[in-house]
Amino acid sequence: MGRAARMDRRQRRDRTVDRLRTGSGNGGRVGVTYKYFGAPDGATAARVPISMRPEELGGDELGMGGMFTKIKPETMAAMVLTGIEGVPLHKVPPLELVVLHPDYAVVKLPMTVVDPLRGIGEEAVGAAAFIWSTVPDRGGPRDAFNVYQLLHEWQDFSHRLHEAGHQPYCLVWP
Repeated sequence: MGRAARMDRRQRRDRTVDRLRTGSGNGGRVGVTYKYFGAPDGATAARVPISMRPEELGGDELGMGGMFTKIKPETMAAMVLTGIEGVPLHKVPPLELVVLHPDYAVVKLPMTVVDPLRGIGEEAVGAAAFIWSTVPDRGGPRDAFNVYQLLHEWQDFSHRLHEAGHQPYCLVWP
């Protein structure tokens, strides 16, 4: 292989690395998908098969009413607790790791992340979206309308979880 070909390949690799570091906005992880679902317990949530892709997920164990998003579970927790409950960002509780596999992970979100949404109205959702859009130094959507739409989806999800008697979990895979 000639010197010019090696230089060209190295330049392409360097551009790719730079794009992954700065352009993705998610710490270099490209294409990470989050599937929020309900399960009665951690053992049920842990039985998520590694071969399933987003379009194949479904069924009772994975909560037919689940939710796909590119928003990390830590951000979802912070969005609800900061915007609705007024919890300072640094006091948002950690997530519980249920399964850590080389191909995926399953985490359990605290019920405090879904419960506050069940009893609030339209104005409170709008206020929470505005509050979250003004919080400095945080990840996730910044536009208040996008946050508002996401919180509405999360509100519907919290109602479905409550009706099923399930806890909130998140399947994370690249």
